[in-house]
Amino acid sequence: MRVRLLFTAALLASVVSWPVGAARQAASPAIVSSAFIYEHGPYPQVHASTLVETTSGRLLAAWFGGTEEGHPDVSIWVARHEDGRWSPGVKVADGVQDAATRHPTWNPVLFQPRGGPLMLFYKVGPSPREWWGMVITSADDGRTWSTPRRLPEGILGPIKNKPLQLADGTIVAGSSTEAADSDAWRVHVERTRDLGKTWERIGPLGGGGFNAIQPAILQLADGRLQLLCRSREMHVPTSGSSDGGRTWTPLAASGLYGVNSGLDALTLQDGRHVLVYNPRDRPGGSPANYQPGMLAGLSGAPSGPRARWPLVVSVSKDGVAWTQALTLEDAPMRDGYAYPAVIQTRDGRVHVTYTFDRRMIKHVVIDPARL
Repeated sequence: MRVRLLFTAALLASVVSWPVGAARQAASPAIVSSAFIYEHGPYPQVHASTLVETTSGRLLAAWFGGTEEGHPDVSIWVARHEDGRWSPGVKVADGVQDAATRHPTWNPVLFQPRGGPLMLFYKVGPSPREWWGMVITSADDGRTWSTPRRLPEGILGPIKNKPLQLADGTIVAGSSTEAADSDAWRVHVERTRDLGKTWERIGPLGGGGFNAIQPAILQLADGRLQLLCRSREMHVPTSGSSDGGRTWTPLAASGLYGVNSGLDALTLQDGRHVLVYNPRDRPGGSPANYQPGMLAGLSGAPSGPRARWPLVVSVSKDGVAWTQALTLEDAPMRDGYAYPAVIQTRDGRVHVTYTFDRRMIKHVVIDPARL
């Protein structure tokens, strides 16, 4: 969902004059580095980034880019982090069906399972109400990719956020649908025990009166799984599973309020959990960092419930009580800072990518010991 809000010319000029690709001054000692993935792309708009560390330790990112979200030319692009910098994005998938038909692509998700090739899930279709799931794989760290394969009927794959692979090899993916007939949002879970050859679908998950999509998955200390979701109601609904994702509790309020935009979450190697999202002080309220006078003179500035700022990192020991630990971005921005992806690499560092004003993808590296 796009946010179109107007700024004064002076503010907009100050925003777009930042050197593209250059790191901004870190606002916290927890931030190791902060930079844009690319300086120029063959498209005016990008969104929905995803990150992965491959089996060999290579860092990859992907996103969709094109004229604008939903345009038929929107394709999936992948960049590789080499020698301390990001390579230019390379198009790896599009929505071409035949000589006369092309659909947009949506929401790539990179995932490196144990015992299998690198996987890139994405969606193809005219809209989120009509899209279907696709997957390609790579055996060489994303240099080359397999022929695209459509997922089974009724299986969409991870809808925005990375799956979780359990100790027994089962892959649990959070997914969701946006119904065309009722306009309802519904969360469900998809599981595969054979690296994506066959799938089972669990749900949709009911309860709480939430219209929820795009779940992220945490693994708690006692082995239970926990979902955190985006919702129209601007809560962050949650659900739990005690049997590896076969069954789930009804969706319930987590006590967190978030803007109606994508979030992501991660269980760290030290057992803590992190959540990257756009917080709100209450459903329908002002942005969480709103100060009186902040928007003075900024006609149409994004202070309403669709404002995708600030973008923060919150930390929890148990998945229940959360503390805001780091602000990644807090300046008002026309299209905001949205759709974060978060992973932890084997060296312990946390990597976050996110959409920056629909024009660029930003990459921030965090030292979790300083959170």
